Amino acid sequence: MTDLATLSVAAWLVLVVGAFVIGFSKTAIGGLVMVAVALFAAVLPARWSTGVALLLLIVGDLFAIRAYTRYADWKVLRGLAPWVLAGIAGGAVFLLFAGDVAVKRTIGAILVVLVLVSIVRKLRSTPGDEVAPPSTPLEAGAGIGSGFMSMVANAGSLIYLYLLRLRLPMLTFLGTGAWYFFVVNLVKVPISFGLGLITSTTLVLTLVLSPAVAVGAVVGRFAVKKLTLAAFEWIVLVVTLVASLNLLR
Repeated sequence: MTDLATLSVAAWLVLVVGAFVIGFSKTAIGGLVMVAVALFAAVLPARWSTGVALLLLIVGDLFAIRAYTRYADWKVLRGLAPWVLAGIAGGAVFLLFAGDVAVKRTIGAILVVLVLVSIVRKLRSTPGDEVAPPSTPLEAGAGIGSGFMSMVANAGSLIYLYLLRLRLPMLTFLGTGAWYFFVVNLVKVPISFGLGLITSTTLVLTLVLSPAVAVGAVVGRFAVKKLTLAAFEWIVLVVTLVASLNLLR
């Protein structure tokens, strides 16, 4: 625990801001999570950063599901569930045999292409366009891909593109995403324990920073009420693009 005492005031401020961003992202703009992850990585050792981020994400997930559970699309979640679990399992096995730097960059490149395709499709769409219905190939691709990416690179942006593709109402998008990430993050906890990413130190950091997550979640809940669906969709796309570009570094 003595290592925590060596953190500077500036480092603690960065951690508090990162925790606030996690809370805000969970109840407002999901892609901002990558900003928080980058902030943690800047001031903490890599293993601490990963473990603390996961635990604080779960804290934020709890606020999100409390706020948006009644809006969740359970049919979409049930369709994704088996594919996501398969993707997480595949990612866990992959991590046993490969490093993740090149993988993160590859995932980032794929996501950038997917975001750009989504932006072009949105620019060409009209208000009268039909909503894309869920289909088994689409569910399988989105589920396996997002589960794998989340496990290997802590990148969940693919699921945002899938939900946007379904043209869900804003609150349904938030409710469905809240439950998706809550379950995915819980599944990752025992794996993270096994990898030594969650320790007594990361648990203490989580307890200390959780109030900032709570404040961010409350602020995000109010902020999202000011957004139109069109503005919300564009913000999600832009933030997802920036987060994907960050993986290319």
